[in-house]
Parts: sequence; structure tokens; C-alpha cells
Amino acid sequence: MIRIVLVDDHDLIRGGMRAVLDEECEVVGEAADVAGAIDAIARLKPDVVVCDVHLPDGTATDVIAGTIQRGVTTVFLALSVSDVADDVISVIRAGARGYITKATDSSEMIAAVKRVAAGDAVFSPQLAGFVLDAFATDLRAPVADPELDQLTPREQEVMRLLARGYAYKEIARRLTISIKTVESHAGAVLRKLQLPNRNELARWAADRRIL
Repeated sequence: MIRIVLVDDHDLIRGGMRAVLDEECEVVGEAADVAGAIDAIARLKPDVVVCDVHLPDGTATDVIAGTIQRGVTTVFLALSVSDVADDVISVIRAGARGYITKATDSSEMIAAVKRVAAGDAVFSPQLAGFVLDAFATDLRAPVADPELDQLTPREQEVMRLLARGYAYKEIARRLTISIKTVESHAGAVLRKLQLPNRNELARWAADRRIL
């Protein structure tokens, strides 16, 4: 029996997913935010975490990073209403084994959980192109980038949006964080990369094909 932790900030959605997944799996825990998710995963050590991409205090990327920091190994299946390329690619780069939308029907959701638990990568058909494009970009990029590796997953998200010219307010809205948090991450990015301003950051990112 596959043991699952559900992470979503909406009680009704978690209840619906539990009703579906409990038919053939075992939902052992639930969480509504990043901090709660990391604690639940560390405590319960599930086989699969079905995690909403956008949470009140962060994203699925933050949950994955926090879980790794706690030394817990598990499989993540990202779930979202969004099919925006940036959302898909960022969470897959962070380590999720699959990404499905909330429009996925019950049987497909159960099948997706089983497949990622077995080691497969699973994506809704309309999202597969984003993932293939991301891997193609990775193949053209350097194998390792010590400068980029200095940044946390969240800082990398902020860095890409900054480099694309988004204002702090827009970044805050897209990542569901406060403007002050964006400012803090932006300062950390420029400091770690030793860049004077976001114009230089845009050039730095363009040179590495990570825009």
C-alpha cells in the first residue's frame, strides 16, 4: 500500500483527494502550508507527497528543499490549477517526479501516484512539452554552475523573474510571497553573485541560458 501525504491549503480539495486516493492507497497525513508539510513529511516518511504548487507561505519547491534539508527521501507529485511553463519547470528542477493539473480525473490521479511511486516520471499531456524543452535546455547548459548553486531554490526563482524584468510587486504575486520577502531574496541574489544591479543580473542569466 502506497503511503501518501497530501499538501494543499484548501480543506475541500484535500478531502476530495483523500476520498479518491484512499480507494487504492493510504493517506497517512495532510498539511496546508510549507512548514506543516515539511514537519508531516519528516515525521511520517511517506512514499509519495502530492503537493500543491502554490501554498500560503511558499511553493512546492520550498517543501522539496525543506524535506531534503531534514534528510528525508520521498517522491513528490506536484498538483496545480496552473499549467504555466515557469511553474512546471521550477518544481521539476527542484526534484518533483511528476506534475499534474487539478483537472486530472480520479483514475488518472491514482495512476500518477502509482507511477511516480514506481520510479516513473508523470506529466499531464499538455505539460510534457514544457518538460522536454527544459531538459533540452539543460543538455545545452554547463553540467555544473558553482555560482548558480550558491542560490537556494527560492532565490533561483526570484533571480529568473528579476532577470526577466518583473517588478517586485509582480514577483510577489506570482510566487505568493510578500514584497519584503522578494526584496530580501533579491538582495541575497545580487550579494551572492556579486552583481551591482538587476541589469547585470539579466546579462548574467542570459549568458547562462537560464532566463
